[in-house]
Amino acid sequence: MFGPVTLRGSVVVPDDELSWRFSRSSGPGGQSVNTADSRAELLWDAAHSRALSPELRERVLERLAGRLVGGVLTITASEFRSQLRNREAALARFVTLLDAALAPPGPPRRATRPSRGSRTRRTQSERRRREIKAQRRTPPAS
Repeated sequence: MFGPVTLRGSVVVPDDELSWRFSRSSGPGGQSVNTADSRAELLWDAAHSRALSPELRERVLERLAGRLVGGVLTITASEFRSQLRNREAALARFVTLLDAALAPPGPPRRATRPSRGSRTRRTQSERRRREIKAQRRTPPAS
């Protein structure tokens, strides 16, 4: 229905790799809320996708590790009353998520030393904290 999904660069996820599940939504719906299956779930098997090269697959699996269950990415949308709009929302989320996962890594961080001012502020803050806590202690018995 929606056709292949084009992502960052030349990555195209074929329509047959995306599977859909529908269920009753807990959100708004009026009288049809208990009869219409408006909640949409988009499932994509990232671990076995033909659309990704081995390098890109490794990057996606690493960056989306917290969202994958058995290598399958699941995106749910139920904020609209219509199934079609929920499908569009899930697909838009899928594109955004996968574009971010496919982005090349940024430049490596260059190590820098803390400035003199930041070191001074830190030691002053530590001293202040130490004095506050010293005032809370009970004075030694004489």
